Amino acid sequence: MKSDWQIAQEKQNWLEHAPDALPPYPKADHLLEFNVAAVTNFRFFIDASSFSVGSDGVARYVLVARSPSGAQNVSYEGIRCKGASYRLYATGRRDGTWTKARDDSWRPIGHEPIDWRRALNDDYFCPRGGMIASAAEGIDALRRGGNPASAGDSRPTSGN
Repeated sequence: MKSDWQIAQEKQNWLEHAPDALPPYPKADHLLEFNVAAVTNFRFFIDASSFSVGSDGVARYVLVARSPSGAQNVSYEGIRCKGASYRLYATGRRDGTWTKARDDSWRPIGHEPIDWRRALNDDYFCPRGGMIASAAEGIDALRRGGNPASAGDSRPTSGN
């Protein structure tokens, strides 16, 4: 049974241009750290070499979440600004390979205090509800610690 949110997404007649291949496994020298919440000891990174903005309005990236002890989770994900939703494409294995996600559905981004997807959506990739124009703009926002267009204005803009 589909949720109301899934039905609404289908009604919008939006078609995703899913990537043909998974990106290379992330390398430490390509990681850009970003802030999620002051209440976590985890550190979050985006692999700049994997970051893209598709013509379908999806920002795709490799995420690395690292614990204080050095353990890390790696995932390949996408965020769609229109509707504030995300999709998990694959998770990384210790041997540097990928496992494709079993569930390929889009899900609404939550409002948990420690939610990297919410931080990426609100503060970096979807300023004021719109979509960044390019991968370069997203990488610049990560390097700056946020997208300048996100600061102080919660009015939605047009976007994908």
